[in-house]
Amino acid sequence: MFDVHSHFVPETVLSWLKENAHLVRATWEQRGVGKEPFLAIDGKWSFELKRAFYARELYLEEQRTAGVTHTLVSPIPQLFLYDFPHELTAEVAELYNDELSRFVVANAKILSGLATVPLNHPETAARVLERAVSQGLKGAIIGPGHAGQLLSDERFTPFWEAADAARAIVFIHPLLNTDPRIQRRMMPNLIGVPWETTVCALDLILGGILDKFPNARILLAHGGGFLPYQIGRLNQGYEVWPQVSSLLTDRPEAYLQRFFYDNVLWHEEALMYLRKLVGDDRVLPGSDYPFDLKTWPPAKSSDAAASAFLGL
Repeated sequence: MFDVHSHFVPETVLSWLKENAHLVRATWEQRGVGKEPFLAIDGKWSFELKRAFYARELYLEEQRTAGVTHTLVSPIPQLFLYDFPHELTAEVAELYNDELSRFVVANAKILSGLATVPLNHPETAARVLERAVSQGLKGAIIGPGHAGQLLSDERFTPFWEAADAARAIVFIHPLLNTDPRIQRRMMPNLIGVPWETTVCALDLILGGILDKFPNARILLAHGGGFLPYQIGRLNQGYEVWPQVSSLLTDRPEAYLQRFFYDNVLWHEEALMYLRKLVGDDRVLPGSDYPFDLKTWPPAKSSDAAASAFLGL
């Protein structure tokens, strides 16, 4: 069994955060009996820092116990650090990637890895990605944009050029939505996270990124958000509006079949629909381990497809 959506934080990165807490406004808050401290960066997106996030042997043991034979390990979105000066973001990214590379290389039979990059400075992000790939990582996990700019914006071209040249995996992982209307009852996560993926993925289609950089292998979290389930509307918009079709060479439905998707959906009929729409080879097993909202162990999917995606 494979898992293409899993997160880990090297202890050296946590040590950096503690030593430089004043730079990124890192806080640890104890909430309730039996809970690990909750980590927040810059007052945002706090999460329980469970031992499985950083204790290597525990992480590996839980993979084995769950029957996961190979895992694609990613940095956590809370540590993208895009809102800070890009020099600081790059410093932490290099540290994170170096440590994750060592972890993966030491466990090459059961682990592959993705880098984090300073998306707040795309030229530097390109260089960090190139270095990470040279160290044995498979690509990068990134957020859906930066500072209100989506990933089809020209400023991100250096990153896409590097990803395309390296045939890298680019895992689009959303951050929590900040729309003030939904800042309650976990809605920033429940609907905000898949909404961010939806906006990002549609922008990549309409902005021509999939045609310009066809060798980048784009993986969408959480079943592609809401995008696959409104494909009829997108196809109809393509037929009637030049603003939709002007940069495209085919209907939106065809572009959906160029993405890869994890199967973190918790609903068998939704998963069946996704597979029917994009093909079994595009839907990969994932878990979002060890966050609270995970599917553990991963729902069954094509191991052959996951192996081919990872180049194993």
